[in-house]
Amino acid sequence: MSLEDDLKARIRQTGPLTVAEYMNECLLHPLHGYYMTRDPLGASGDFTTAPEISQMFGELLGLSLAQSWLDQGRPTPFTLAELGPGRGTLIADVMRATRGVPGFHDAARILLLEASPTLRRTQSATLQQYEPDWINQIEDLPEQPLFLIANEFFDALPIRQFVRSGAGWCEKQIGVLEDVLAFGLGAEALQPALEPRLADTRDGDLVEICDAALPYCLTVAARIAQHGGAALIVDYGDWHSLGDTLQALRGHASAEVLSAPGTADLTAHVDFESLAHKAAAAGATFTRLTPQGIFLERLGITDRARSLAAGLQGDALEDLIAAHRRLTHPEEMGQLFKVLGLYPDGTSPPPGLEA
Repeated sequence: MSLEDDLKARIRQTGPLTVAEYMNECLLHPLHGYYMTRDPLGASGDFTTAPEISQMFGELLGLSLAQSWLDQGRPTPFTLAELGPGRGTLIADVMRATRGVPGFHDAARILLLEASPTLRRTQSATLQQYEPDWINQIEDLPEQPLFLIANEFFDALPIRQFVRSGAGWCEKQIGVLEDVLAFGLGAEALQPALEPRLADTRDGDLVEICDAALPYCLTVAARIAQHGGAALIVDYGDWHSLGDTLQALRGHASAEVLSAPGTADLTAHVDFESLAHKAAAAGATFTRLTPQGIFLERLGITDRARSLAAGLQGDALEDLIAAHRRLTHPEEMGQLFKVLGLYPDGTSPPPGLEA
């Protein structure tokens, strides 16, 4: 039985699914889930992330965290963590870039939060020399200083979608219409969590919320507030969410969200305002939201590119130039992707995210 057949049977038996329930099944179903059954990255996959585009990305994020570690008095030991670490490329670049920072590697314990068995095997091979460990839930982060990266992690967390109707909201749902999965709306109801959005929305406007982000924000922020550290959250989205941003990606091209569930990546734009306020509630300070291009330029990506270019020519040089553009240019990832930093009150923000 395919995942689509399984979902149809479930809907017929228990009623429509929320968008969050549908996303969770499509991405994490133990037998048919997208992340559970494949390596989605690279030319042979469905999308490419910044660490796979160029080593410069991970190097610069690593140096930003290392400087925060130095600024906070070199706490030892500390957790160096990544949420959703893909193939392990980013952490490998972080470790290579920071090997000259005295004491950093000796003090670091690498922890990875990864749901995919396929990607865990790849990460293990990539990071073998650094002996990483894996955690199954965010609450497993130890009570010690935490320096963390979450690159394109929050966009894949399940969202709920609500359409405004007067002072109430109708939740967008997935049902079955003539044996085909189809979107519909649930009954109008008051939504206390969306009461603040009545001031900036009109009837018919769609608002997305991500309840699944709450434990990640609260736990990460609490560790940083209580023990020190910093977090770099990199994703596409903006400070304030409005409108339908749910999308499917298959073979590096857009796909229908309800078509062949479990075979495409499903993501939505990140509402950074919500993340920041959740982190602040747990005691951490958050930085100004900064476009990825500006963040990387502040950290010296152009100088790094020039250094790498000195030993290249031909196609390799052209690839480096293209990678620099893709990461930083406003018409590429430079403006769409944003960076939010978390850090303890009374300390300096991570480099690259200064006000």
